[in-house]
Amino acid sequence: CGETWNLPPCNSSFVHPSPRLVNATSKENESFISIKISLFVSTLLIFAIVGVIFLFKHKARNLQTETRRARNGDLFSIWNYDGKVAYEDIIQITEDFDIKYCIGTGGYGSVCKAELPGGHVVALKKLHSFESEDPIYAKSFRNEVQMLTHVRHRNIVKLHGFCFNKRCMFLVYEYMERGSLACLLGNDAEAVELDWVKRVDAIKGIAQALEYMHHHCNPAIVHRDVSTNNVLLNSKLQAIVSDFGTARLLYPDSSNRTLLVGTYGYVAPELAYTMEVTEKCDVYSFGVVALEIIMGKHPRELISTLSSSTTKDILLKDVLDPRLPPPLDELVVRDVTFVTSLALTCLHSNPRNQPCKRLSRN
Repeated sequence: CGETWNLPPCNSSFVHPSPRLVNATSKENESFISIKISLFVSTLLIFAIVGVIFLFKHKARNLQTETRRARNGDLFSIWNYDGKVAYEDIIQITEDFDIKYCIGTGGYGSVCKAELPGGHVVALKKLHSFESEDPIYAKSFRNEVQMLTHVRHRNIVKLHGFCFNKRCMFLVYEYMERGSLACLLGNDAEAVELDWVKRVDAIKGIAQALEYMHHHCNPAIVHRDVSTNNVLLNSKLQAIVSDFGTARLLYPDSSNRTLLVGTYGYVAPELAYTMEVTEKCDVYSFGVVALEIIMGKHPRELISTLSSSTTKDILLKDVLDPRLPPPLDELVVRDVTFVTSLALTCLHSNPRNQPCKRLSRN
């Protein structure tokens, strides 16, 4: 528009808008921008509030779930508490460790069987009240927890949890249906269930557990109390090594001298004068246990004659458990002969002549 040919003259109101119209337009723009900013801030605030509420609800739900699991006896939730929640559950289930739940006793205390609400059946190793105040027993308790917390092997007992406070100390283990190997071998009716194949498998299982401890754990673990009392059997009569209260970690750059511990009849003779803990301590004990499984009784008389005779003078038929018929299958005879020979080698009076390779590889 303007003074151009064939174009009409421009309206002066469009060329020069009034100040009132300009002010009105500016105010509308400012209002629009303010509304947009307010909406944006409000939206962010709403999202922030919703996010905070969601997080609180999520944490509350997790806490409620953990508490419910603990009170329902979820085994693994025991690790998440200091023992108070687990203690209350166990006390209620066992009626304060009533004697009717007891399945075994020892110098350390008692072992109880408990079925948790979730259906899990566990064994509870509880220390006597006076022992829980003794620093020595408390150290043994902590030692067992420390060892089994990092151990994972099919032939080593599983530790599900523990309670350690002033009121009570107990360990929560997986339950072994058939009890200890010593009890089974001592019962004529039950001992025959452990045929030659199962006995060889039990010896192999113990050997594999010790190999894992000696050669696959860092630092190596020495059990120091391998005996038929500390070998448990599950429902399939598979051997499970238990009771790590006296176990010892072998640090390469530290002294491994210690006090004499273990079960009489299973302790390596050299410990009496060297007081030095090595893997050979368990090797000797393994030999005793292996022979006890083959013979069906502790081989104390046979061990006493080993110093005056050689293993070549020992006949297989003289060491077989008479409660079982002699093995006839060629492979079974070979396996029984081999594990018996290995056991006798483990009992050599000179530790240097004991098997130096891994037991299960032998």
